[in-house]
Amino acid sequence: MKMIIVLLIMVTCTLSVSGCINQEATITESETDSEFSQRTLKGVSLSPKSFESADFVHFFEKARQAGEVIMWAGDWNELTVDNGGPKVVTELASTYRYTPLVEVQFFTQSSGQLLRPLNEETKKQYLTSAVAFCEKYKPPYIGFGIETNVLYMKSPDDFYEFVEFYSKVYDAVKVTSPETQVFTVFQLERMKGLNGGLFGGVNDPDKAHWFLLDLFPSDITVFTTYPGLIYKDPSEIPADYYTEIASHTKKPVAFTEIGWHSVAHPPGYESSEAEQAAFVETFFELTKDVSLELCIWSFLYDQDIVEPFNTMGLYDRNGNAKQAWNAWIHTSKRY
Repeated sequence: MKMIIVLLIMVTCTLSVSGCINQEATITESETDSEFSQRTLKGVSLSPKSFESADFVHFFEKARQAGEVIMWAGDWNELTVDNGGPKVVTELASTYRYTPLVEVQFFTQSSGQLLRPLNEETKKQYLTSAVAFCEKYKPPYIGFGIETNVLYMKSPDDFYEFVEFYSKVYDAVKVTSPETQVFTVFQLERMKGLNGGLFGGVNDPDKAHWFLLDLFPSDITVFTTYPGLIYKDPSEIPADYYTEIASHTKKPVAFTEIGWHSVAHPPGYESSEAEQAAFVETFFELTKDVSLELCIWSFLYDQDIVEPFNTMGLYDRNGNAKQAWNAWIHTSKRY
């Protein structure tokens, strides 16, 4: 994280010198502004090719083509770190003309283990840091808890402890920064009771837990979605896969993680660049009737993380554009 902080600061200087000129750009900055100004906000997470300074510069150039949002997500305690990720990404936003989105986490999704006990000391620290950050920056979007319904599945007691605490955080943040859109994040496939496929369980709609949406005060309803963990081809995704959400909330909807892998692995769920691009087109088609406020593709570049998420980038590790890149920047113009 320290390396990320240093390089983000270097980006400020380097981009200023270069004038933000991108010789490879397929969309000019003025075109990007007009194309995204009247529609659903789109973007990517902070996911550069590497932590080298030049790659960070190139990330911000490419990210601007992908949309107008850059998301940072990480440990809740990062809100208190001088020149930490949330602070730097938020402060760079006005200079490089993107909308920052910050999400903070308090548990590990894979295990359901809390990053630190939700005791009174931790809660005080979390609440104080959330209020201080929002009071200083008035962020347009901030999320507390990522894939929170996964915690419900793995540790119900901790989940309900967080539900009570989250309400206090929401109220306090709205007092200090009324215009900030505050939310928690849910995992859509799990929300639907889809626990089969690469999750390793059984798909059972009777295990859906849409009722959890009503436990959290929020300004928008936010999900992550990875249907490639359940379906072997985008054509298998039901037509009402995303419109079903409207049956459970009347709030605007956002997706802060969207992804589909692009290689012939893992076994039984082989994919390809063409299939990944097909999912991009399918996603926008299936959400055209959703009250969609924003959508973020999980990674601009492939990241060194667990399979199959490691090939979900719009660019590969060598910096080559995948078919999904063109699908994203061109298909998204229509919605």
